[in-house]
Amino acid sequence: MSGHNKWSKIKHKKAATDAAKSKVFSKIARLITVESKKANGDTSSPGLRAAIEKAREVNMPKDNIERAVAKGSSKDASSLESVVYEAYGPGGVAIIIAALTDNRNRTAAEIKHILSKNGYELATPGSASWAFTANPDGSFEPNSFVQLTDDDGQKLSALAEQIDEQDDVQEIYTNAE
Repeated sequence: MSGHNKWSKIKHKKAATDAAKSKVFSKIARLITVESKKANGDTSSPGLRAAIEKAREVNMPKDNIERAVAKGSSKDASSLESVVYEAYGPGGVAIIIAALTDNRNRTAAEIKHILSKNGYELATPGSASWAFTANPDGSFEPNSFVQLTDDDGQKLSALAEQIDEQDDVQEIYTNAE
C-alpha cells in the first residue's frame, strides 16, 4: 500500500495550491514594482496604494510586498512596462489583454502564438478598444455586450485560460455577456 497515506495526499494538494498562490503573487509583485517605480517608492501614492491593497486581498505576505516596493524604487530596477493587446475572439467578442513585460517583442510573440493556435489573431490597436471604456485605474469596462452560444462561450473560456497562463499577462477583458 505504498503511496496511500494521508501525508502524500496533503503533499500533492499543498503543491497545487502553492503553485497557484505563487502565480498570483508574482503577478501582483510585478504590478507593485511598476507602481513603485512610477511613485519613486512613495507608498502614499494612489496607484501604489491600490496595488498594495490588491496584494493584501490575496493574503500576500508583508515581506513580499516590501521587497516588491524596494525593487521598484531601487536604481537598478528592471524596466517593466505596461502593454495592451487587442483581439477578436469566438462569436466576434472583443478582447483586451493587459500585460506587464520587460520585453515587448517576446510577449507579443507569445500572445500571437496562443491566439493563432486557437484560430484568432491580434487586432490593430484601437480596433477592439472602442467596445470598452478605460477607467483611471487602468481597467476596462465594456460599453456593449455580445451574446455567445454555449460552444463559443467554452471556446472563449479555454482561450482566456491559455492567455492567462502566460506570465506577463495581468488582466483579460471581454465584452461577452
